[in-house]
Parts: sequence; structure tokens; C-alpha cells
Amino acid sequence: MKTIHDQNLSFFSPQPFMIAGFFAPQQLFQLAWLYRLWRLNPSASQKSKQEIDQIVDFVPYYALGNVCIGTWMFFWNAENLKMANVFVVVNTLTQLYYMTARLGKMDTSSTSSVLTHIVSKTFAGIGVLDILHNTSVAYAVDQPPTWLLKVLTGVGFGVGSALSDWIFGGCLVYDLIALAIGQSAYPMARGTNWPTMLGIFAAGSAGIVGFRNFLK
Repeated sequence: MKTIHDQNLSFFSPQPFMIAGFFAPQQLFQLAWLYRLWRLNPSASQKSKQEIDQIVDFVPYYALGNVCIGTWMFFWNAENLKMANVFVVVNTLTQLYYMTARLGKMDTSSTSSVLTHIVSKTFAGIGVLDILHNTSVAYAVDQPPTWLLKVLTGVGFGVGSALSDWIFGGCLVYDLIALAIGQSAYPMARGTNWPTMLGIFAAGSAGIVGFRNFLK
């Protein structure tokens, strides 16, 4: 997988090990979430039913996302990047839809609610990086970013950070850091201001997320 990554670089190619570094702890939250899905008995009590209902609502979106990720891997390894990107787009849009349209307010007294928020929002958060990365390598290998794209990146992440809680907002900051580190190491971006701009965007997004959630 990394070989194909290294052979197909573009303006949104991140540091690949940072993607693995994100999924390693995120999978621990997934396991805890799945464990509750397996163990909770909705007929045991009203509270148990409420707990399991919060988890079950996300199950179809979680399952579709994992199917997309598995299928993406097949096409990625076959170096069919345009087809692989289709499944990335479906997954990311699915996770963003659930997070923005179906996910209720977090109940910090409910373990199921907290875990569902973490799993859903981290899936959506890394999905943003996935869709930027995969779309760029599918259609713009070895191409530098235009000024319009740079502006849209800054504005997009800025607006996203201003609308995000600390979980999804933290993911957006992580995405930008992964991009900044990745771009700084790639020959096509060396000597340009793009890696520096991404680092500035990351710092700005971190400030926005921190300030927004401090005021809440």
C-alpha cells in the first residue's frame, strides 16, 4: 500500500504513517463500542434499551463505511485509483451525513453516547483527509496546488473548525498536520510555500477549535 502511495503523490498526499497512527488508537474505541453493542441487553432495563438504541442507530453507517474501506483497499492495491476514490467518497459522505444529520447531542453520562460520538466523528474526521488525498492522487498526480485550491483549503478547514466540537475539530487539525508533514517531505512541494501554509492552517484550526469549545 505504501509503495502505491509513494508512486502517486499529489498536493494532498499526507505522511502515510500518520494515517496508521490515527487508526491504531481509534480502533480501540471501535472495539469498546462493538463490545457494548454485543453485551448490552435491551430487555434488561429501560436504561439498557436507551444505551443500545444510541449504538444501533449508527450500525448501518458504520457497516457501510467498513465495506467501503475494505473495497477501497482492493482497488488501491490494484492501482485503480479512480475506482478506489469512489468508495472513499461514499464512505466520507456517509460518515459526514450521519455526524451532521443524525447524531444527537452527546450525553456525557452515557458511555454509549460518548463512544458513538467518538467513533462516528473520528471516522468522519479521517474521512476528510481520505477524500482529499484519494481524489488528488486519482486526478492530479504530481501536480502542485493552485492558488484557488490553497484559498479554498484554508477557508474550508477554517469554517469546519468553527463549526466543530473538540472531537471532529481535533481530527481536522490532525489532518492538516499530516498533510503539512507529508508535503514537506515530497520533492514536488519542496521549495514552495504549500507545506508552510498547511502548517499555518493547522495552527489556525487548532486555535479556532480551542477557542470555540472554551467558550461553550
